[in-house]
Formats: sequence, structure tokens, C-alpha cells
Amino acid sequence: MLIAAIVAIVDFCVERRWWLFAAGILLVTGAASYDLGHFSITTNTESLISQDLPWHQRQATFSKAFPNKGISVVVKAATAENAERATEALERELAKRPDLFRSVSAPGGGEFFQHNGLLYQPLTDIKRSIGGLSEAQVLITTLATDPSLRGAMKALSLAADGVQGGELKLDELVWPLSLAAGTLNDVLAGKPATFSWQELVRGSRPQVEQLRHFIEVQPVLNFAALQPGRVATDGILRSASDLKLGERFGATVELTGPVPMNDEQFSVIRKSALRDTLAALLGALIILWLALRSWKIVTAVFFSLIVGLSVTAALGIALVGAFNLISIAFFVLFVGLGVDFGIQFSVRYRSERHEHQDLREALRSAAGKVGGPLALAAAATAVAFFSFLPTNYKGLFELGLIAGCGMLIAFACSLTFVPAMLAILRPPGEPVSMGFSSLAPLDDFLQRHRIVVIAATIGVVLACSPLLLHLPFDFNPINLENPNAPSVVTYRELQGNSETSASDAEVLAPNLENADAIAHRLATLPEVSRALTLSNFIPGDQDEKLAAIHFAAPRLSAALDASRQPAPSDQDTVAAIRKTAADLSRVTGVKKGPGADAARHVSGLLTRLAESDVVMRNKAEATIIPSLVYDLVRLRDSLEPRAVTIKALPSDLVRDWISPDGKARVQILPKGDPNDDDVLRKFATSVLAAESSATGPAISLYESGRTVIAAFFEAGGIALAAITVLLFIALRRVTDVLLTLIPLLLAGAVTLEVCVLTGTSMNFANIIALPLLLGVGVAFKIYYILAWRAGNTGLLQSSLTRAVIFSAMTNAVAFGSMWLSSYPGLSSMGRMMALALVCTMAAAVLFQPVLMGRPRQARTVAPPTPLPIPDAAE
Repeated sequence: MLIAAIVAIVDFCVERRWWLFAAGILLVTGAASYDLGHFSITTNTESLISQDLPWHQRQATFSKAFPNKGISVVVKAATAENAERATEALERELAKRPDLFRSVSAPGGGEFFQHNGLLYQPLTDIKRSIGGLSEAQVLITTLATDPSLRGAMKALSLAADGVQGGELKLDELVWPLSLAAGTLNDVLAGKPATFSWQELVRGSRPQVEQLRHFIEVQPVLNFAALQPGRVATDGILRSASDLKLGERFGATVELTGPVPMNDEQFSVIRKSALRDTLAALLGALIILWLALRSWKIVTAVFFSLIVGLSVTAALGIALVGAFNLISIAFFVLFVGLGVDFGIQFSVRYRSERHEHQDLREALRSAAGKVGGPLALAAAATAVAFFSFLPTNYKGLFELGLIAGCGMLIAFACSLTFVPAMLAILRPPGEPVSMGFSSLAPLDDFLQRHRIVVIAATIGVVLACSPLLLHLPFDFNPINLENPNAPSVVTYRELQGNSETSASDAEVLAPNLENADAIAHRLATLPEVSRALTLSNFIPGDQDEKLAAIHFAAPRLSAALDASRQPAPSDQDTVAAIRKTAADLSRVTGVKKGPGADAARHVSGLLTRLAESDVVMRNKAEATIIPSLVYDLVRLRDSLEPRAVTIKALPSDLVRDWISPDGKARVQILPKGDPNDDDVLRKFATSVLAAESSATGPAISLYESGRTVIAAFFEAGGIALAAITVLLFIALRRVTDVLLTLIPLLLAGAVTLEVCVLTGTSMNFANIIALPLLLGVGVAFKIYYILAWRAGNTGLLQSSLTRAVIFSAMTNAVAFGSMWLSSYPGLSSMGRMMALALVCTMAAAVLFQPVLMGRPRQARTVAPPTPLPIPDAAE
């Protein structure tokens, strides 16, 4: 009944060919218009997983209480002062734009930390710092009363006097002299120059954290735009440019966080998806020509492909709204897989046209012979895609829904538009038979040695099966993004530090008291480096720290508040420079050692500066003095701390840790390398074992990986079971079902084993290749099993193998275009599918006929009754 119905449909379409052509044009026009008007992509990786999972609901609850700011602005400069000054300037500027930014805050910055920053240092460090500042009171007075290049020279001369008087050793000046030499060398050479007084006082190079500051921005997003955060990110970069942060402070501004990363990812995917689809279409045209050798037949198949693609895309948009990072692959997949039915039908048509001169008779005969296998293959492929539907992996669900419907649409188009177009275009008859006669010797060899081939193949696959225990998995969504995107590059730089890696865990507690108890308990875990709450911002030993600061504050304040001298003239500055050069030369004398060498070097540089023009000296002053003024102001503010309590903390800081309804946040940081997947997995499992309500990036990463792996096995199991049932219904023999499934399972095992050997990791995107392999692979094997049951021999040299090989080549072109995609997610998907295709193709073409052996019996299939085909004029 099925074959009769297919023959009737093909015959009807041939008779109403012009109506079918008009309907196809209307479908393409209407569907394409709908596609262009409603096409959208969501790049939110969290949307790939079902929102109903408990861990996802915990994350949603936490995010509602403590929303992600969206954009992290990273400001970096060569000195700590310049990084701080650039950050403060940019923060003030961004705060003026409430139309673009809902909130703007600089963690660790602002007036509160300017006054109370010393309280967050250890008591011993505070006493040491205060003691050093007290001893340098004369030096501070000199700089505070004369914050100019002249004053800096006076301070250096005081140090030289200290060496002369025996209060200092010359080698103790190596560090400040080396800093001065570096700055003066750059100034005199016309290079960008910097000088840090904080670095001078600290006596060591600054840590990376001291040269990098953050501004957390919650942008106003425009979801009607293709890139919702683009206006906000452009506004940040434009503000940084308008402030000339690079020229004034040598600062750079980089953006990372979900908003810029999603926007950049969308831009890459949109361009890549269009380019990949066009490349796949072009490749499909070339393969169609090689397979069919007739532009008329190629046009018929390609017309069917375009109709199916546009209609399926419209249906997909209607079903899911917006394509996600996985389902966007549908376009390329449809080109590669959907054209298979058209190739199978057309190659069979060419073979029948060699036997039948009448075109309509050839089409009916082709439909009668290939219709059943095509229907079964389409059903099996659709079932493989639909197996994704019950999983919690929404990315798979949407791809399965769209592509499953697409396979049925492609099958329908191949049985309607292809014969209708062939009837319109009327390609000439086929003078020679189809097939690969040159493969006859290989066909004969494999059949004669089939037992050895079967045993060797199964033996090798089983011997390599232990490799499957080492199959690598990589479920870090960042690895699916363009590694060259600026936001991803910045994110990678921050990953090296657990404090900034965004690999922490979070707990939502009912109040701060409970949060403190949870933090204290989790901090004892060996996998945890620190557990923080708002209480961590209350400094310890405040009474002792305040006493130490207040004891020294009057004398230091008096030094800082001394009356300023009038600004020096250039002659005054030159005189001070020459005096300092002479003082350094005097204290070195004939001494040797690093201190003496450094002093001589700086003395020579100062002499050159004194002999240069006023522009050069102004440049030196612009390099050295602004950071001095900034540090003197910060020092003055730091001498006025107040006791810190929860109520005294800044409101924006409190909001980051306490929600408006009183819920408190606990942040848990991992111990070890945050880039190591094993470290994060152990960290996540340890935290979850101790606190089952934990959430946060590390927990989400761990749980999403488990969800995807479960979805993979679930989809694979459902697909295998459904295809088995479908095959049993169609084939009615257990042995025939096994003859179809065994090569398929071997191909899957080999694919995974090759992944282990090549170090190819499974990820969010490419994991779909394995369940998909069941649908694509079973289609090829169905063609062979049905031909074998019909009594056909020499399958390797038959027209069927020709159709299968060229069909596989279109798949390879499609997967290859994905492999070359600039979006790593699509690229990994294409690479895995290409590998799976090679394995399943080898299993279908080489192993399947050998496994089946000779047909049980040859059956003669009566050709359908020919019907006259109307003339073109009718």
C-alpha cells in the first residue's frame, strides 16, 4: 500500500507538474519572506538547558536576588596610580549616562575605601607602613610643600645627604634610583614614560591585581536589536576614548561578561551560519552535478532542496521562536541530509531511464523501487532527531524538533517537486547504466573473504573498546566561543586567578547570620580557598589598627598640610636638577657596587635633562608629579579612617551581598587552577555534598555537563530503541534488523574510539553527532538491506552505492563547511559529524554487504503499469 501510494503521488505530481512548480515558487517566496522577517538567534548558553531542572531553578532564584551586572569593564595601566585614576575617571563618566547604564560601580573603589583602605591590611603591615611614613616625615613635607620636579629633586638630594651623613647606605638607594633611571631614560628617548610613587614606597614591582581595576556595569539592553547590549558597550568604549585614557594615563579598557560575549558571539554565528549555508549549497550543487551529470536533473533536485529548506526554516522559527547555538546548525544539516532523498530518487530515476525510454514510466518505476527504502530511511532519520525531544537539553530538543520535521519535509519534496521538475525539464534518456563497474574486483574479493573481514573488523573494534573509558568531555561553554573575540580574550586572562575566574560557587542564605555559618563550614573544605560574605568586609582588630593610625596621623597630617611653595620657574627646576646630579656624583666618589653604579647613571641622566630644552623637562614633570599629587591626597584621606560596621559600608557594596528582602549571599572560591576541569569538578561536588543548595558558575558548569551527558545517553537509547522498532515493523525479521544495526553500532564505537585516539573532546555542540549518526547511518544501511532482500547482488558496484556515495559526499561538504566555521561550536560539530560520516559510510558500503553475504533468494519485482505522459503543450 505504501509503495502504491508513493507511485500514485509521483504520477499525480508528473501530471500536475506546472501546478507543483507554481506551488513551489509560492512556498519559497512566502517562507523566505517569513524567515527574513522573523529570524533571530539567542546566544545565551544557559537557555540550552531546561529551566525546570532543580539546579537551574536554584541558579534562577539566586540570579533574581543578585542579578548579574552583565558587563565587566577591565581598566589596566602600567602603574597602580594610573590604573586607579583612569578607573575613577571612567566610572564618573559612565555614571552620567543613566539612559545607557542602570548601575555603575567600581569594586574596592570610592570614598569609603579611600578613607578606610588601611584597615583591611594586617595590623603588622599597618604598623610597618605608619612607622616608615613617620620616619620619612621630612621627605613627605618636602614633597607636599613643593609637588613639582624641583621638589622631587630636593627629595632625591635629601636621600643623597642621608648617605653622606651615614644615615643610609648607598646600596639602599638601588631600588629608587633604578626606577628614576627607567623613567628618565624613556623621557629622554622620547618614549612613553611612567613613574609610580607607590611602587617606590613598596620597594617591589606591583602585582597584576594592582595594575588592573574593574567597573561593574548593568546596561540597559535593547532586545529588539540583533545585539541587545551593543549600544551600551559602544557607549563605554566611546567614553574611554573621549576621556583620552590612553593618552592621559596609558590605560587600556577591555570589556567582558555575558553581554559583550553574547553580542560578539551572535555576530560571529550570524555571519558564519550564512556563509556556511551558502558554502554547503554550493558544494551540494557540485556534488549533484558529479552524481547526476545533467543540469536538468540537478535543477530538479536543487529546486526541491530550496523549497524544503525555506519551508523548514519557517516552520522552525514558528515552533521555537529563536534559533539557539545548537539549532542554528539546522541550515547546514538540512542541506547535507535533506538532499539525500533527492539524490537517491534521481540516481534510481537515471537507472530506470536507461531501461525505459518513456520519462513517466521511468519515474513511476523509480518511485516503485526506491519509494519504500526512502520512506523507511526518512522515518528512521526523523526518529533519530525526534529522540532529542524528551531530553532536558533544550539545545538538542529544538534542533531535534526542527530537523526531524525537516527530514519529513525533505522526503515529501523529493517525491513531489523532483518528479514534477523532471517532467517539466524532460532530461534526455540515459545511454549507459549507473554504478561503479570498476569496483567489481573489490566486491568479489570482499565476498570471497567475508568471514575474515567480519572477524577482523569486529575483533579490532572490540580490542579498542577500553579506549571508550577515556573519552574526553569538555562542557565549558566558553570553549565554544570565538577565542579571538576581545571579550573572550579578556575573560581568558582573568581565568588564571580564582578571584577573577568566574568559577566560584554561590549559596543563597535567608540572612547574614546563616550566611556566616555556611561560609565558616564551607571554608574548612580542602577544595575551598575562601568563603566570603558581607561580614568579611568588616576589618578585624579595628581598635588596634585605628589606634596605630590615629597615633601617627597628627604629625603626618601636619607634614601633608604644610604651606605650598610658589611654583618654580624653569631656571629653578634646572638649578635643582643640577644640584641633585652633583649630590649623587659626590656621594658615589670612587665607590663601587650596585648603589654607586645606579647613582652615577642617574646623575648622568639628570645632567642630560638639565641640558635639554624646557619641553623635555615639562614631559618629565608630567610623568613624575601627577602620581605624586594623587598619592599625597590618598595618603591624607587614609589617615582619617572610621570604625567600619555593616551600616557604614557603601550601599552598592551591601547590595552586592544582601538582597532587598534580607537574603544573604555566600561566595565560595576554589583552591587550585580554575582552568583545570578536574579541579572544578572536585570543587563542585565537594561544595554540593556539604551544601546541596549551592549554585553559581562552577555548579552550573558541573551540572550542565551531567545534564548533557545524560541527554546524550537518553537520546541515543531512545533513537536506538525507536529505530529498532521501526526496522522490525518494516523488515519483519530479527536477523535483518540485526544485519542493519550491527554495522551502525560498530560505526558508532569506532567514531568514539577515534575521538579518544585524536584527543577530540565531546562538548555541548558536537555531542549531537552520535545520536544523529544513528539516523543518518541507518538510512544508508536500509537502502542496502532492502536491495539485498530484493535479491540484488554486487551491491558495491551497483547504482545504489553510487547514490549512497554521492549522498555521503553532500553530507561531507555540509559538515566540512561547518568544520571550517569561525564559530568553534559549529566547527567542532562539523568535525565530529565528518568523522562519524566516514565511519558510518565505511560500515555501510564496505562492511554491510559483507555481513549480509549472498541474498537468500532473488525476487522479481514487476514493473508498474506505464501510463502515457502528456505532451509539454498540454
